Amino acid sequence: MPDGATIQRMFAEVAPGYDRANRALSLGIDVWWRRVTTGIVGVKSGERGLDVCSGTGDLCFALQRAGAEMVGADFCAPMLSFTHDKAQRLGARRPRFVTADAMQLPFADASFDFATVAFGIRNVQEPVVALREMARVVRPGGRVVVLEFAQPRVPLFGALYRFYFGRVLPWLGGKISGAKNGAYRYLHDSVMAFPERDAFLGLMREAGLARPRTRLLTGGVAAIYRGEVEAG
Repeated sequence: MPDGATIQRMFAEVAPGYDRANRALSLGIDVWWRRVTTGIVGVKSGERGLDVCSGTGDLCFALQRAGAEMVGADFCAPMLSFTHDKAQRLGARRPRFVTADAMQLPFADASFDFATVAFGIRNVQEPVVALREMARVVRPGGRVVVLEFAQPRVPLFGALYRFYFGRVLPWLGGKISGAKNGAYRYLHDSVMAFPERDAFLGLMREAGLARPRTRLLTGGVAAIYRGEVEAG
């Protein structure tokens, strides 16, 4: 895995075309994935939420629209700069965004009702440390929810997915986004190497999260994981 500084530079360079590439490469399905994730978070009006590795803020904005008071955090400031236009469309009621490392969050213990991360946990050098930090800043009884890519296991669909993801997506992603830094080859490699399903549930338990569970989406292309923060 590249070091944190390399990943930070990679995302800074891809930021201008990030949203455009995401919509095209997923055929827009990523919008639905975030909608389902918002439902699994189960936002209650007025709750405080933290979205880690927030990027250009898509999940953060979805949770804000659902009634939460959101803070988005990302260690790549150029990615966060693309939240400004989206925030204008929400008027006065908009998330607050801060530059912060997922492994060292600048928030007090138990200061949020929930924390989320979408397609970012696999980019963190030590995922368990980030999960532990998310659990730390969430109150007892709160929840931590993760949306991340997975690998489909149905044989024919899995073979088609691996061909698209390994051969087509890195080339097409570069063309659409304008990135010339191998970001979409890194996307493929990071998903293939990252622990998923039961293995990721194990990471959540290691981070101290209770009752971790998962829901697979789109034939196993993505997965939503949810765990809860226990008292003491």
